[in-house]
Amino acid sequence: MAENRLIDEKSPYLLQHAHNPVDWYPWGDEAFEKARKEDKPVFLSVGYATCHWCHVMEKESFEDDEAAKVLNDTFVPIKVDREERPDIDAVYMAACQMLTGSGGWPLTVFMTPDKRPFFAGTYIPKHNRFGRPGLIELCEQVKRLWKEERAKLLESSESISGHLGKAFSYENGGQPGPALLEGAYGQIEGGFDAQKGGFGPPPKFPTPHKMLFLLRHYHRTGEEKALEMVRKTLTAMRLGGIWDHVGFGFHRYSTDRDWLVPHFEKMLYDQALMAMAGLETFQITRDPFFSGIAEDIFTYVLRDMTDEDGPFYAAEDADSEGEEGKFYVWTVDEFREVLGEEESRLWEQVFNLTPEGNFAEEATGRKTGANIPHLTRSFSEWAAELGTDEASLTERWEAARQKLFDVREKRVHPLKDDKVLADWNGMMISAMALGGRVLNRPDLTAAAQKSAQFVLRKMQDGDYRLLHRYRDGKAGIAANAGDYAFIIDGLLTLYRTTFLAPYIQQADALQKVMMDDFWDEAAGGFFLTAEKNHELPVRPKELYDGAAPSANSVALLNLLRLGRLTGDPQWEDKAQALTAAFSGTVQNHPSAFTYFLLGLDFSFGKGQEVVIAGEPDADATRAMIDALDAAYAPNQVALLKTGENGDKLAGIAPFTADLSPKEGTATAYVCADFACGRPTHSPEELAAQIG
Repeated sequence: MAENRLIDEKSPYLLQHAHNPVDWYPWGDEAFEKARKEDKPVFLSVGYATCHWCHVMEKESFEDDEAAKVLNDTFVPIKVDREERPDIDAVYMAACQMLTGSGGWPLTVFMTPDKRPFFAGTYIPKHNRFGRPGLIELCEQVKRLWKEERAKLLESSESISGHLGKAFSYENGGQPGPALLEGAYGQIEGGFDAQKGGFGPPPKFPTPHKMLFLLRHYHRTGEEKALEMVRKTLTAMRLGGIWDHVGFGFHRYSTDRDWLVPHFEKMLYDQALMAMAGLETFQITRDPFFSGIAEDIFTYVLRDMTDEDGPFYAAEDADSEGEEGKFYVWTVDEFREVLGEEESRLWEQVFNLTPEGNFAEEATGRKTGANIPHLTRSFSEWAAELGTDEASLTERWEAARQKLFDVREKRVHPLKDDKVLADWNGMMISAMALGGRVLNRPDLTAAAQKSAQFVLRKMQDGDYRLLHRYRDGKAGIAANAGDYAFIIDGLLTLYRTTFLAPYIQQADALQKVMMDDFWDEAAGGFFLTAEKNHELPVRPKELYDGAAPSANSVALLNLLRLGRLTGDPQWEDKAQALTAAFSGTVQNHPSAFTYFLLGLDFSFGKGQEVVIAGEPDADATRAMIDALDAAYAPNQVALLKTGENGDKLAGIAPFTADLSPKEGTATAYVCADFACGRPTHSPEELAAQIG
């Protein structure tokens, strides 16, 4: 089969389309120059490797000779991987939402050769279907309009482009107060599904940053309902079909209220954020069920999603052998063949497997005997019913699960999107660094360090200027604001776990580059793209905390933490300016910006700065660190001053220069709410001071 120009790309998604009869171009000057030279509009198709409906549109139209011919005759077609180019996706998704009131992927945009859109939509069938316009009919219509009524199309494109800027403008509301957090809590509580867990109607998505906000709300106010919403949601998701009970990890979302039938793709960012939610819930409750969620996620990521050089891969597809979910579902006969008749009957009951199945064909809705394993009761409840203890039942399941996993490994696997993205790696670095500290797992800390070293070594273009994507031995694509924000977050979390001063230095250096390249001097906040890389009709700036938090939301917390760690007031000044730049918009619907609110919670709350001074290997120093690590303290920053590291630390955080061990033993200095308490040698007194 002939190749098109995508064959030289690195993105697995673009390579999936490299043998289409569509004459695809990657985004770049060559494509737009051809459009101008041949006097054609541009057909932009944006998707990603694990997108189910992207696969459907490819099979139906992009692999079809008839549809491809019409596309090639009418347009210059461009393919974009949204995970490689979130800036392109952001601008044209805003156009789609403006024109249609909704969005999603695949994103389909018709535009002029100067990149101005005049039509946008999502999935388009090959022919008109149930009132949905077909690709061939649309091409014929556009070809006629471009030839005969081009002025109308150009007028439309000018109007759309003129309004696009409004999608990325925000209302400056000055400095908000704590009432904003209460308003967000009320909105989240109002959308909570008290029966099934989660927030809002189906499809139900993981909402880990909502849970992180609720945990802080509980910590600040003592409101038990906030903690209960998190416990209920995490438990329901871990028991449901959205969790891969055989191989671990969360699927993308649940199509139903019961968390039973997922969309089966697995994304690295979901694993990272859900692991953080599990870890923080464990810190508060000390319930091993929640730490177990994080541990199992890390098992999956380290086993299946980690490159031998350290970085983490992006995603796994929902489809295999052309069918969504085929890799993950089981018939009763398959269970019995693997486990034997007697053992299988127990687990069929526990995991709700039936001969008719619970997973239907997408096209017909007909059940085919395929089952998504899921629990409707916990193992402790099952153990009580079966007259055994939970530990024994869990051990028995682990033996069965391993057999099932080994057999499943022989199936045709879904596509693994093995590109490395700086921002998503930053999320997992932070999650694993937190896991290393909370779970006392040095292997997790080491994995986080290895990924961070890889990004800083292999994904830089000059001093602390990051690159967004690495694959097949080559880094490329200028980093966006999210890359900086999440890598800085990962480095700060690594410092808190390891107390190695270079992590603060690296975070500080990256933050300075982020300020230079992305800060909006006129309105405040960070643009998504650097000015030198700006090539779109508008320069996007994002705030909404969707599937992953926005760069501005993460940056707010980073600036506050850096300010407290280094004592450099410029960072808190920028945090205040960033807060003001967006506060009017946030006040309109605060629950849409829950990660942003983590920064506000930090700034409103009684923050703590703790410095421990002592000999690095002394038992007294370790006891102080253990007292610090035992507490759930989301708004605390901590520094460790030991030996030669003390001089380094004083260079980064000058306020630590005169802090030293007293009376020959480890000493803790605690400042809270801008007032410092007396130094202490006692781990018990330290625990009391930090609450």
